[in-house]
Amino acid sequence: MDEQLALRLRLFREGGQATPDVIDFVAAELTALEAEGNTVTEATAGMLTSHLTMALGRLLRGEPIEEFSTDDQVAAELTGHPEALARARAISARAERELGPALPESEVNFLGLHLAVLTRQPPARPAP
Repeated sequence: MDEQLALRLRLFREGGQATPDVIDFVAAELTALEAEGNTVTEATAGMLTSHLTMALGRLLRGEPIEEFSTDDQVAAELTGHPEALARARAISARAERELGPALPESEVNFLGLHLAVLTRQPPARPAP
């Protein structure tokens, strides 16, 4: 994970916008994505990081997560990215096991979109 993305997580932690458990969970997911050869940087995963952190934070605080008017469009877009949707569902299942709440389907779909964008990036090159 690059320094800017680590800074994003640090700001969430220091700002109290999410619990340390949520921040650690998101960091572990980003590390796993990077270990699989994905380019995980502020540019490629910043929105994914913020979305997942904020969604899990809201769930743990008991705040409602509303359905979105674009849910059908998002679901339709994901039909071309079944691997991203499967990964999003796996992340949601891990979050439920480790943190307690399960992400609602609309959040899983948005997470799937972020993952589809991330996995379309060129593979990370090893540092020289």
